Amino acid sequence: MREPEDLIREKYESLRAVMDERLTRLWVAAEARALGRGGVAIIRRATGIRGKRVRAGVKELKRLKRKPPKLPAHEQRVRRPGAGRKRLEQMDRTLVSDLESLVDPMTRGDPESALRWTTKSAAHLAGELRCKGHRVSESKVRQLLYAIGYRLQANNKTREGSQHPDRDAQFEHINAQAERFLAAGQPVISVDTKKKELIGDFKNGGREWHPKGSPEPVRVHDFLDQELGKAIPYGVYDLARNEAWVSVGKDHDTAEFAAATIGRWWKTMGKRAYPEATQLFITADSGGSNGARNRLWKVELQDFADRTGLAVHVSHFPPGTSKWNKIEHRLFSQISQNWRGRPLVSHEVVVNLIANTGTTTGLKVKASLDTREYPPGVKVSNTLMQQLRLRPLDFHGEWNYVLLPNKTNMRSVISA
Repeated sequence: MREPEDLIREKYESLRAVMDERLTRLWVAAEARALGRGGVAIIRRATGIRGKRVRAGVKELKRLKRKPPKLPAHEQRVRRPGAGRKRLEQMDRTLVSDLESLVDPMTRGDPESALRWTTKSAAHLAGELRCKGHRVSESKVRQLLYAIGYRLQANNKTREGSQHPDRDAQFEHINAQAERFLAAGQPVISVDTKKKELIGDFKNGGREWHPKGSPEPVRVHDFLDQELGKAIPYGVYDLARNEAWVSVGKDHDTAEFAAATIGRWWKTMGKRAYPEATQLFITADSGGSNGARNRLWKVELQDFADRTGLAVHVSHFPPGTSKWNKIEHRLFSQISQNWRGRPLVSHEVVVNLIANTGTTTGLKVKASLDTREYPPGVKVSNTLMQQLRLRPLDFHGEWNYVLLPNKTNMRSVISA
């Protein structure tokens, strides 16, 4: 794709011979406005015209927009009245209405429609219109679609599915609990697993600065490399300190892996930051390795409580509301920004990119590779669940509960 500066330079060289000083000033001003932020600098580099002159042209354009000049009658028209070929939609009175009936979302379910089971591209629309007797090209269809207000658009993720009636009440409960713990100086963390990433020279979304015409080559197809494997980043975000710990796993995203990451955060960062802590408040999603119905998650948290002596309070977000978890937009989005456009060729690269993530608001991240194995499918018996010191809260105990520490180590029980 050509750079804007090159395009402007080519246009200028083509037009400069036929433009006077005023027309040149207005033209470069219009191009600068179209380019947006930084447009004046691009124009200056491409044409050599001073920025002062470009900005003067911008002001003149604004005046012309407020008060267009009145031209003499003989200059207002290029062609004589009635000259030129009429537009196709003027000659074919039903063309636009037939096109609208094809792209109207209300007709998608019509089993008689020829476009019921295919994409509504301009080419397909033109073909269907020709079948209806219209002499129309693909480019004309695209032009008409723009004229009647249609644009190419991707799906917009806004629907969250059916909402639980106590969805908002659970949000309020989580916020109240977090504020109470923070006011008391007790740690509050948000936990979750980031999207798993393939390790290797695969395409990574986003763009990174490279010498012009020399993008970094990557594989065409994104198939798992069995030798390199995948990276599973599990994060712990400290709301009060704007700090995070991320363990990058290589095996499986299990409750044992999630709890182990929380344990490593506590040992490496949490214990030092909260030496007087007696409680820990965790916010998590309702599914996955830290799901509300995951029995092993609760067993592992009981083991964590026993080892640390902390009373572990847990609140889960209602199903379908994971984007509200603080870790998503305060940590994971920043990690994605930091490694955009860079192939994740090894686990060490993933760890280093995560560890060097930061923000202007002071986010600090530590990361480490977890090479241990976490077998999936571990079953937890009813007997073991009854041994947990788990106390459900009165309000939605399936989402809100406390695990109190005791002397019995749950890991030794489950291993037996």
